[in-house]
Amino acid sequence: MHIAVDIMGGDFAPASIVEGVGEALDLFGDRYHLHLVGDPKAIEKELRRIGKWGDQRLEVIPASQVIEMGEHPVSAVRRKRDASINVAMNLVRQKKAAAVFSAGSTGATVAAAYFRCSMIPGIERPGIATVFPTEKGHFLLLDAGASVDCTPLNLLHYAVMGSIYSQTILRHKNPRVGLLCNGTEEGKGNKLTQGAFQLLSEAKKINFVGNVEGHDLFSGAVDVVICDGFVGNVVLKSCEQIAVALGHMVKQQIMQKLHWKLGALMAKGAFVELKKRTDYAEVGGAPLLGVAGVCIVGHGISNAKAVRNGIRSAGDFVRLRVNETIAEHIKAMSNNTPESR
Repeated sequence: MHIAVDIMGGDFAPASIVEGVGEALDLFGDRYHLHLVGDPKAIEKELRRIGKWGDQRLEVIPASQVIEMGEHPVSAVRRKRDASINVAMNLVRQKKAAAVFSAGSTGATVAAAYFRCSMIPGIERPGIATVFPTEKGHFLLLDAGASVDCTPLNLLHYAVMGSIYSQTILRHKNPRVGLLCNGTEEGKGNKLTQGAFQLLSEAKKINFVGNVEGHDLFSGAVDVVICDGFVGNVVLKSCEQIAVALGHMVKQQIMQKLHWKLGALMAKGAFVELKKRTDYAEVGGAPLLGVAGVCIVGHGISNAKAVRNGIRSAGDFVRLRVNETIAEHIKAMSNNTPESR
């Protein structure tokens, strides 16, 4: 399977991205042929550093431009035609690669995917699907920041895509879908959530359990949480910072007394397991659902482990034909077939 990797995207690019590529080669063997997109000289330097220069499973694809984090995503994607993310997306559009992994600007990645790969027929807006840990496992949040202005129909499509991804990749049988709102009653929320509630209630192919509030998210009450990208991104960024802050506060308290330090040492195994459950690098990246090409969006601070797992996630997405299944369901809904009503 051919996968394109945006080597220039990310806070620690190209070093960490190339290191992740090296780990993927070591772990997955001949499963993937990786197209490394970016500055050829920089890529060669990093590959030589990790001892992977000349590996037959790698191909360097030149790209002379990089879209920086501070640039306006849409205008930068249109202006910098030879940017690494654009070149990587072109490989998917031209069927030379089955998927893209990028830890670069999320906005630029979404824009490049939208303009170069287009959308799955019937879907208007893409959505980023992010996995969160819960007391009982994990849930999927969609949209985590791709589309800030949505319609009720967009949220219905998110529910369809999220359900398919949850069932196929996360192995949730008949995933429970909740609509993020400021109350559980049907009439709660704004016009967007009220309209979406109506559509979701009528969609028999979706296991819609109703509105869910913020305090329900981590209890394991639902498997898929639907919201617009504005709300979803606020949830994502808030949870990330809460996790960091809590970690610092726990450490500060432990360091105050000797017996607390000793207790923490005895509980080290529990802390290690907790960190693993909440580590973004374990997942590797979030799929951009709705676009006609497979794209995994990595965190800007992605390390080698995250890149390696992001490549694996891209491969799983392609292998399990997630996009094809989404397209079939959306087509059935558009045709208003009996089984979709």
